[in-house]
Amino acid sequence: MDDCIIIGAGPAGLTAAIYLARFHLKIRLFDCGSSRAALIPRTHNHAGYPGGIKGTDLLRLMLDQAEEFGAVREAAEVTEIRPTGDNFEVRVGDQVFPTRSVLLATGVVNIRPEMDRAVHDAALARGLFRYCPICDGYEVTDKRVGVIGTGDHGMKEALFLRGYTRDVTLIAPGARHELDDACRAKLEEAGVVHVDGPCSPMRIEGAQMVVTTPDGDLAFDSVYPALGSTIRSKLAVAAGARATGEGCLEVDDHQRTSIPGLFAAGDVVKGLDQISHAMGEAGVAATTIRNLLDDRRPLRR
Repeated sequence: MDDCIIIGAGPAGLTAAIYLARFHLKIRLFDCGSSRAALIPRTHNHAGYPGGIKGTDLLRLMLDQAEEFGAVREAAEVTEIRPTGDNFEVRVGDQVFPTRSVLLATGVVNIRPEMDRAVHDAALARGLFRYCPICDGYEVTDKRVGVIGTGDHGMKEALFLRGYTRDVTLIAPGARHELDDACRAKLEEAGVVHVDGPCSPMRIEGAQMVVTTPDGDLAFDSVYPALGSTIRSKLAVAAGARATGEGCLEVDDHQRTSIPGLFAAGDVVKGLDQISHAMGEAGVAATTIRNLLDDRRPLRR
């Protein structure tokens, strides 16, 4: 039986793997290969990397560090977590793995606008398409920015980006904007233009992203989709863990879910969707897991 199975190998999962391996615990790390961090062309917010670091490079370095202490990543998708008294069974296809604890670090998936996948991926790699204004709003300082979204969520993202540039346009993903009078007033006060959609197709022209709208083509230095995200918490929810209406797992200040022995860290938990925050939560969770297992049966070498 494993001491802990970690589900997800993004910054949270890999941080937990480093901690737990260094606690001399027997761990298993399952990775379905879809960490959102791998999509980051270059992060400049992560401390300790002047000049920034690619998301894939950061994940590789973190895995190398975990493997130094015996952690092993297994490329597989977990399909079920089942509590069995004080322990758990984790199912991967036809295989079942017993474990004393589980850490869920499955993150979220950004909702993408309707567009050609090859265009999306090429634009993302070049910084013409961006998903996180907290991460990279600095990079669009004084540039022309488009935001695809509407309602309160779209309005808030457009206003956040207005702190970096005067040239912000909010484009409805559908035929018309869903903005109440208060939203429209805030946008107009900030000088944010709002135009109706739909906003398709989108294409790359030179160093700009061109968005087709009923009012004509609009060219931007960067485009931000503000369409929300899907929280990957269904494994824990199916096992009986409590979650918010949005799907974020509810945890206490030690990252414990409502199921004893089941922990969660990173973007799957409500909070700031940032690498540093996910890593901090993972460190707290891993230490709590170690102490929980020691209370149940003292850890001795």
